[in-house]
Amino acid sequence: MTWDDGEPVIGKVYTPKLEELLGPARRSNDPIGPRHEAIAASLQVVFEDAAVHVLNALHERTGLRRLCLAGGCAMNSVLNGKIRARTPFREVYVQPAAGDNGTSLGAALYVWHQLLGQPRRFVMQHGYWGPEFAEEEIRRTLDQRSAEIDRIGCRTRTTSDADELCRWTAGRLAAGKIVGWFQGRMEWGARALGNRSILADPRRADMRDIINSKIKFREKFRPFAPSILEEAVDEYFVGAVPDPFMIQVYPVRPEKRRVIPAVTHVDGSGRLQTVSQTTNPLYWQLLRAFEKETGVPVLLNTSFNENEPIVHRPGEALDCFLRTKMDALVVGHTVLEKTPDA
Repeated sequence: MTWDDGEPVIGKVYTPKLEELLGPARRSNDPIGPRHEAIAASLQVVFEDAAVHVLNALHERTGLRRLCLAGGCAMNSVLNGKIRARTPFREVYVQPAAGDNGTSLGAALYVWHQLLGQPRRFVMQHGYWGPEFAEEEIRRTLDQRSAEIDRIGCRTRTTSDADELCRWTAGRLAAGKIVGWFQGRMEWGARALGNRSILADPRRADMRDIINSKIKFREKFRPFAPSILEEAVDEYFVGAVPDPFMIQVYPVRPEKRRVIPAVTHVDGSGRLQTVSQTTNPLYWQLLRAFEKETGVPVLLNTSFNENEPIVHRPGEALDCFLRTKMDALVVGHTVLEKTPDA
């Protein structure tokens, strides 16, 4: 890997033997066809079989029924959702920054426990460990860029009432609007967990294509995740356990697949995020408001970005909102909504 011009460039990491086996490599601008999809699906199956083999051998050696995974492979949510079904492990824990960024947590805990001899007391029940921004800073950002906001015909309103904020947002989502949701502390890790999220109605079968074409500008097959009230998991998913980190995939109940088609994968599964009133009360309140509006305790959740890192500051959220076809932005207590002709 080289870093010329400030971005990584990775050379070939395979030999001609692989092309002899699978056919010519796909160039970056080539369309993705059935052959590429078949190779990707087959690779997933082989990976799952290899991982399950290792995990079963690990259980034979230890006899333990609790499993904690880390490393890049632990971010494979399809595998994670099958571990309890294909191995004797009954409890599976994967923290939200299980890749290289999570080594900082491991280093800190090693020093705390092994070097300083301190007791074990920290339990990571949520991933909201990033920075947050006061209402004054949000307001200052919006005021400084008021000309840009006015230029596209945005309506702006502010409320300090969380109930009103959630009811308004739930109503717009139920009406088919796409909403940027920027609240509280940023998530740590690769998943947007309801604080730096783009939200939409999961009941609309066309919503995935709409977001991919109008906001994400990415491949049509890329799925989105269902955020669901923790209390409703069993009603919508088969064999699922609460997972606040959106890192396990489970089958959607057959009778619910037509209810939430936008977040149901082609194989009938979904990479769920359970939302607890304890760990994220505002996002839980929004889901409850959407349930009251529609009867469905689920929202389509995808990361708040467009071919870039997840937005960090209020200004970055505003940038993404202004340059895409997102309908509304809820940033802190302030709502911006584009007029129909914007």
